[in-house]
Amino acid sequence: MQVQMTDEERSKDEFFQRVAQLSEEMVARHGREFTMGTLVLAARWIAENRIGSETAPS
Repeated sequence: MQVQMTDEERSKDEFFQRVAQLSEEMVARHGREFTMGTLVLAARWIAENRIGSETAPS
């Protein structure tokens, strides 16, 4: 039985695949610690509504 995904589910799946691929590339070039730190920092910026801000993290 195949389940059809909605447009939103398909879009989210595509973004998840892109993030996974980028994460794999980052780990290969710079290691797990750098990659995890970068993703945590990105999550922090999203939570603080700082995406697109030109200010450096505090």
